[in-house]
Amino acid sequence: MTVSPIAATDRLTYASLVELAQQTRTQARHLATLPTDARNHALEAIAQALEAAAPTILAANAADCQTAQTEGLATALYARLKLDDSKLKGAIAGVRDVAKLADPVGTVQIDRELDQGLVLKRITCPLGVLGVIFEARPDAVVQISSLAIKSGNGVILKCGKEAIRSCEALVQAIRQGLVQAGIDPAVIQLLTTREETLELLKLDQYVDLIIPRGSNAFVRFVQDHTRIPVLGHADGICHLYIDQSANPDMALTIAVDAKTQYAAACNAIETLLVHQAIAAEVLPPLATALQAQGVELRGDAATQALLKSHQIAIGAATDADWSTEYSDLILAIKLVDSLETAITHINTYGSRHTEAIVTEDPQAASTFFAQVDAAGVYQNCSTRFADGFRYGFGAEVGISTQKMPPRGPVGLEGLVTYKYQLVGHGQIAATYSGSNAKPFTHRDR
Repeated sequence: MTVSPIAATDRLTYASLVELAQQTRTQARHLATLPTDARNHALEAIAQALEAAAPTILAANAADCQTAQTEGLATALYARLKLDDSKLKGAIAGVRDVAKLADPVGTVQIDRELDQGLVLKRITCPLGVLGVIFEARPDAVVQISSLAIKSGNGVILKCGKEAIRSCEALVQAIRQGLVQAGIDPAVIQLLTTREETLELLKLDQYVDLIIPRGSNAFVRFVQDHTRIPVLGHADGICHLYIDQSANPDMALTIAVDAKTQYAAACNAIETLLVHQAIAAEVLPPLATALQAQGVELRGDAATQALLKSHQIAIGAATDADWSTEYSDLILAIKLVDSLETAITHINTYGSRHTEAIVTEDPQAASTFFAQVDAAGVYQNCSTRFADGFRYGFGAEVGISTQKMPPRGPVGLEGLVTYKYQLVGHGQIAATYSGSNAKPFTHRDR
């Protein structure tokens, strides 16, 4: 078995997208039947293939980055596009971390005797084929592919034009690893054109879940143009609320990290809320620290006035700032008069992603956790922890802000469903109906 080169220009002439999806679905079914050890072996082979191809991958990414700079790619997208040696090594480590995780396939969730000789089991199984559409982030290829293999799913990847060289090099290496492990590489596919994106969204007969990763406008476009279930979030408008009982030093450290550690991430804060009772103590040193990190601050009138009295000038926040995901070194600040006001603001403008409170008051934290509507609610730590790797998931396919599961960072558990298996010995439903109905035992085994 060999891996043919991936060529963006002949994708649709090599095979129709429908045929490609059929191939992926067929190979996904084979993958789903492999034992755990075989899928883990494939992940190790992928990790080794990525290590061997590292110079080629990094060179491809450097070419993508050079083109992006020439074309003036947005700062946030460029930050996601760049794949240096450290980030690549981290992604490869993530592949091996996924291999160490428990197999999500074949777990018996229910084992119940309905009657003697009639046994019901609910058993986890792969979804089938994932369609993952993403902008800029080539490392997403590695995360998603490893999670797909571990969970027995096929995956059709669609990268943005800014990352084509990087993604082709990564997928080429991943497919080579699959071949070395004796798995048909058709289980992982790569698309590269906008036209293919639109066609992929129509393949509800072959694709079981669409996972978009990108800007809010991009995710909304995907959600509006497909009948396939979509897992994702349209915005990453995260807040940090500094309560009146907060430790000022802790608040400063957390706020700086949550905004500046990686401003382009969807779990970076976009709005800082500060209780007015502690604002005079917390805000001046915090504003100075943030500005020293290159953060542009925008505040409501009360914030501006307070900081002006300490010779710190910042811009005025408008109503639009409260509902904007900057993905950049920009932060809106607002003073609030109570915990309840902070919660109301968050639930009005937040995107149900990740929200944090800094407080030493257990009751305030409890109220915040109970009333804030978000996939992640944190106390006394940075919102930047909202990540599959940091949660111990090995990697993530994305973050979901929907109410129904999966919610938050989505790892292996979000890529499996379940089926009911019922085994009997000739039983018929009529036996359990009518005036002389035989009762069920309904005994969990």
